[in-house]
Amino acid sequence: MEFQAFNLHPVIAASIKEAGYVTPTPIQQQAIPTVMQGRDVMGLAQTGTGKTAAFALPILNRLMEGPRGRVRALIVAPTRELAEQIHESFGTLGRQTRLKSVTVYGGVNANPQIQSLKNGVEIVVACPGRLLDHIGQGTIDLSHLEVLVLDEADQMFDMGFLPDIRRILSHIPAKRQTLLFSATMPPVINKLAHDILTDPVTVQVGNTAPPVTVSHALYPVEQHLKTGLLLELLQHTDTESVLIFTRTKHRAKRLGEQLEKAGYKAASLQGNLSQNRRQAALDGFRDGTYQILVATDIAARGIDVSQISHVINYDIPDTPEAYVHRIGRTGRAAKSGDAFTMVCNEDTIMVRTIEKKLGAPLERRTVAGFDYTVPAPKKDAEFARPPREPRPTRKPAVAKKSSVGSINPFKSDHPGSKPAGRPQQGRPAAAGGTPKPVFNSSRRGK
Repeated sequence: MEFQAFNLHPVIAASIKEAGYVTPTPIQQQAIPTVMQGRDVMGLAQTGTGKTAAFALPILNRLMEGPRGRVRALIVAPTRELAEQIHESFGTLGRQTRLKSVTVYGGVNANPQIQSLKNGVEIVVACPGRLLDHIGQGTIDLSHLEVLVLDEADQMFDMGFLPDIRRILSHIPAKRQTLLFSATMPPVINKLAHDILTDPVTVQVGNTAPPVTVSHALYPVEQHLKTGLLLELLQHTDTESVLIFTRTKHRAKRLGEQLEKAGYKAASLQGNLSQNRRQAALDGFRDGTYQILVATDIAARGIDVSQISHVINYDIPDTPEAYVHRIGRTGRAAKSGDAFTMVCNEDTIMVRTIEKKLGAPLERRTVAGFDYTVPAPKKDAEFARPPREPRPTRKPAVAKKSSVGSINPFKSDHPGSKPAGRPQQGRPAAAGGTPKPVFNSSRRGK
């Protein structure tokens, strides 16, 4: 089967050919005809299966007819990286359609987003937090919305966005086509699907298992020896590009710095970075500027890089589903890949849970020549601060009387008055008394 069988608009078909797409993936074969019929769809597929094109192509095909310059399709995604990836796919597949899309997420200046929305767009790809900011400030009009897509719904739930999603649903037309895509179907997502989908068609590809082209291995090691073992692994392993996952942002940053000092072309990707630095890290990893990217789970579903040779779990993930999504970043495009996971004694239960998910035990490995017996450093001796010198006792300042008596200048004695306190923070009202929109750039959903 080829894309020609979908009878897409000639302009879209030309963009598909220009992008080099020939044979649709299984989820595209199942989802595209159903979405083109206007049906609600619940799609179950792991990352890297091509589901973005599965909803982008029929949406583009639909928007070719009808008015322009108003928001007719909204795609909600959990992370900035995934939002940008979806936006780029719409740009590639709709290159010749003259349909416009914009990304909406926090952590960046809202003014360019506001201007793009004023100029008129047909497609908005948004993270929940900033989208609610725009809705609250009246800078986006969703009254003409025809298609809603919730992508990576389970990840949005894991990140605490479910209440935001329900608030967004209250601001869009009830009569619409809704597409929900999720890698897993926990009860809360199943309930959400039941609440928002009308007579949906379920499209499922695989059983959310890792690609068969990935080989797995566990490396038992004490926590304090992980960095040393990682450097030993990298030195004795033939790698192309390596994606390393850590549990915390601080650890991702520190490990990235340690790898740089060891001579590797490495970068870190974590939530404390500005959007420009996050994008630079991703772009550098894609084009080979960086051989190693150290990331938190924020990148587990937002990186579209086909040539990753190794995924290394510096910290074991919290769920077997997260393990599947992490290692799903390698072994793509019919290439082989390796997934290494460093485990400590306290990870035993999660290891068993992952093995049960995979249906097979994972191989345990050791690195020849590495000294596993080095004791952990004594934290008291290594990190304890030296005792502070006692500060000299300071005499309390004597309040001076003002020229008008003993009145405290910071407190009014007038009946009913309020303390002066700090001046109220905020932006002054614009001309005519209308307050300017205030966007929280650090809001979740960036």
